[in-house]
Amino acid sequence: MSSAAASRAFVLGLALLALPAHAVETLRIAMEEVRGRVEVSALRLAMGPDVEDAQFHDVPGGSVVVRRVGERVEVNGAPVVGGAVRFRSLPASADDQDGSRTLRAGARVVRGDVVVRRWKHGLLLINVIALEDYLAAMLGSEMPVSFPREALKAQAVAARTYALHKKLAAYGEPFHLGSSVLHQVYRGANREDPRTREAVGATRGEVLTWELAPIEAYFHASCGGRTESGREALGRDLPYLASVECRCGRRQGSRWSLSLSAEELQRAVGGDPTSLRVLSRSDTGRARVLALSAERTMGAVTFRQRLGYARVRSLDFELEPTHGSEAVRIAGRGFGHGAGLCQWGARAAAGEGWDYRRILAHYYPGAELQHLY
Repeated sequence: MSSAAASRAFVLGLALLALPAHAVETLRIAMEEVRGRVEVSALRLAMGPDVEDAQFHDVPGGSVVVRRVGERVEVNGAPVVGGAVRFRSLPASADDQDGSRTLRAGARVVRGDVVVRRWKHGLLLINVIALEDYLAAMLGSEMPVSFPREALKAQAVAARTYALHKKLAAYGEPFHLGSSVLHQVYRGANREDPRTREAVGATRGEVLTWELAPIEAYFHASCGGRTESGREALGRDLPYLASVECRCGRRQGSRWSLSLSAEELQRAVGGDPTSLRVLSRSDTGRARVLALSAERTMGAVTFRQRLGYARVRSLDFELEPTHGSEAVRIAGRGFGHGAGLCQWGARAAAGEGWDYRRILAHYYPGAELQHLY
């Protein structure tokens, strides 16, 4: 085991062993940054400092307005010491079950606590939430809940692993990961579903490891027939992110196309439509470098970013002859960077009778499935 991997495994082991028997693994999720003010509310709202084992006190009326005034954070006009305040939903009655409580922060309804802290030029909302509760909502944001049970379970393990990896990497930081497509999509408690809860519960505490540390368990919607290596997709030669065959390529829905005018191409990347071509490709056929003109080239990743990830859905594309007002037509397969678990491939594999362990072993070859808690 490398010294870096050993260090990560040691830190994770300490973090888990340090938890009291009644405690749970938690994450700090950066939800959004707001300017000026945000309202926080619950049936029975309490507030306290942003520290573990803090003392919370009830907020009359169950609602507050948090404002950024210069360098100061205020709650209903009163300044907050330290620039951060933490909110929690308390039981409304003796019969209130802990798992049913939520609170609202801005437009989001979440479980756990919400921290509002001074951040850059505004306020940052951070959800401090039990990992398994986070996964139940995140799973409903990332994968259709109608997918087969074994596909949902595979996604739950991948997402748990990715989250713990990010937590280790962000040790000591204000938050561990974000809530957008740049990390894992998380929209709050309204995305939970009985099927996501079941998938998370059935795999509770299970993670994928390499040299005893949680792997970078990347995933994507559809690879188009073959996944991409970690070196090509992410710039990191990770042994468990190897290129493998995938069943999603059989889907007609994995194909997409995009037509661009000369003006749109020029505005987005400054390219000459008559010169645009793919200069080099990865071993799986995905574009690496594009020629924009006789003198200019651009990395395919940057090209996709400039035009929009939702439009240029993957780098597995061809440039086709155009007609009429079309200057460039792009025809591609798949959706996403292509590394790791393919969600539509997992759906197809589950439909053929694969269980979640076999699905994970296929998309993360060599990684070990372990129970951490």
